[in-house]
Amino acid sequence: MVIAVNTRFLQTNKLDSYASFVLEIFKRIANQQPQHQFVFIFDRRVLTDFGFAKNITSVVISPKVKDIVSSKYWYDIKLPFGLMKYKPDLLVQTTGFCSLTTSIPQLLILQDLAFKHYPNHIAQNQLAYYKYFTQKFIDKSKHIVTLSCFSKKDIESSYNVEHNKIGVVYSAAKPIFKPLDYNEIEQVKDGYADGRAYFLFVGGFHPRKNLMNVLKAFSLFKKWQRSNMKLLIAGAVAVQYDDILIKLKTYKYKDDIVLLDYVDETQLARITAATYCVLYPSFFEGLSVPIIEAMQCAVPIITSNNSSMPEIGGNAALYVNPDEPNDLAEKMQLIYKDENLRSKLIEKGLRQAATFNWNTATEKVWGAIIATNNI
Repeated sequence: MVIAVNTRFLQTNKLDSYASFVLEIFKRIANQQPQHQFVFIFDRRVLTDFGFAKNITSVVISPKVKDIVSSKYWYDIKLPFGLMKYKPDLLVQTTGFCSLTTSIPQLLILQDLAFKHYPNHIAQNQLAYYKYFTQKFIDKSKHIVTLSCFSKKDIESSYNVEHNKIGVVYSAAKPIFKPLDYNEIEQVKDGYADGRAYFLFVGGFHPRKNLMNVLKAFSLFKKWQRSNMKLLIAGAVAVQYDDILIKLKTYKYKDDIVLLDYVDETQLARITAATYCVLYPSFFEGLSVPIIEAMQCAVPIITSNNSSMPEIGGNAALYVNPDEPNDLAEKMQLIYKDENLRSKLIEKGLRQAATFNWNTATEKVWGAIIATNNI
């Protein structure tokens, strides 16, 4: 079998949680299925060596996708034409979009429907594109994979789709996310937080990640506790970055804020394992890998009580209303003052994290590939 995989967003080592999921899953599948051939499709030359197996052929189908118009041209004209040489038995679409013109059976990986719940967080032309074409993509695909039961129910309630057409595959945390010993924790604190304990906010500067309310909650926490704890902010620069920098100039506790911007996985794993608590009060998530990463590092996490986050955190997290900074601040204070609670959350978190693993995820995606090929 020849399996084509749309990997065009795997461009550098600066991969977000979803890109890391796609890379990890399909590298594993290719290694486990040496009798099959895989065609990884890019829309530009890749500068990063991802260490692909010998049965993976990397193919560049230009031009580079820059916007909605070029995206439609690439998916419906260039992609089908470029794949003719390889004659794939199926095509895995990892970007949430399908080609509406190809006759190749397509497996669609649809992460979530964030655009429906928070339409103000994306450009209007992109929103119009999603609204018009998502049902068409669902109809065109032979099988769909999504990353949480929440997202499956969301897709089923929002679109005309058969229940058995959608499967759920949970992501996992990489092995580098693991507990550190006391000396290692102190080294990380010395390197990033002037030797102090710190909260870690993960998710970056996208509006959906809710950084502004985190800053408000941190102010309340500092006011109530008069603690010397810091707040580390990790994540890629996004549209709110300049606005946040301006606001931080007048922020009362600006000296206790550390902007990390992008950090590689090895650094992030160590920073996560050394934090007092991870803060992840996102407004909406279909994929909640930072929760698993924190739990696997033996670190407690405070996250939101909506979308997929309670599903991933189970009974091992503290939950807040992401619209209420006071709620978050109270939970930060609670975990700061109650060491027994913190220890219990860590213990529960290690058990909860163990329920998410790459072997199971890989098996389920491979099962979806087989199901797509047999339809």
